[in-house]
Amino acid sequence: MLLTAANFTQADFEAAGYDETSYGNLKRTSSNESTHVSFLTGALRAAGATPVEACQYSFGVTDVNTFLATALVLEDVFNISSDTIRRVGLSAYLGAADDIMSKTYLTAAGSILTVEARHSSYIRTSLKQTPYPQPFDSPLSINSVYTLAAQFITSCPSSNPALPVKAFPVLAAPSKDVPIKKGSTVMLSTPGYMLKAENDAPVYGAFITVTGPVIVNATMVEGGYEVILPKGVNGQSYTILTGCVDAVNDDTVAAGLLT
Repeated sequence: MLLTAANFTQADFEAAGYDETSYGNLKRTSSNESTHVSFLTGALRAAGATPVEACQYSFGVTDVNTFLATALVLEDVFNISSDTIRRVGLSAYLGAADDIMSKTYLTAAGSILTVEARHSSYIRTSLKQTPYPQPFDSPLSINSVYTLAAQFITSCPSSNPALPVKAFPVLAAPSKDVPIKKGSTVMLSTPGYMLKAENDAPVYGAFITVTGPVIVNATMVEGGYEVILPKGVNGQSYTILTGCVDAVNDDTVAAGLLT
């Protein structure tokens, strides 16, 4: 299912408790996102690269509130479609900063980042969440970003070249505590597999932060693992399962990424 302006009207938003101003701001957000896509596509072509064609997606969105909640993950608001999901938002830009060599493109990426932060804060406020739940956002590797996006991809054009990325096995988190907070026990389910069945080495839960991963013990339970949310992890956070207690990188990730 693709989401466009035809899927939810102003009346739909008003029925869900959002006024005309909110609807207009979300439309403006959509316009921003389209401009970002056009700029990034043009920059790729200018650099001699061929941008991939849009894929097909399924978001599982059923109403305005689930639409906005999904938008928080993707940072693409109101016009989530095959044209606007070619990049995944704040954490993608933070994670890519080290790989951008051109000063011009780094400045442009930073300019997009600040607007994405405004988008995120506005959506959080609309959903009555804290607009800035922690003082730092979490940078993600390109494989981690792709893991988030891959959950929504159903197919891609055969003409697209193979991307130099991989998606990690999926995690899900039906928590025992609502809302989740410091000290909450979080169940990280691993549908279809159990990591410890293949390897008797310990498994850890790693919460990604700007200063490095916060690693906690993961206890095997039926259907997955349980971890206790550590101090300093707030808002939309990212979690992976790993077999390494000393460092977390794409080579040590066993499963993830979960928001």
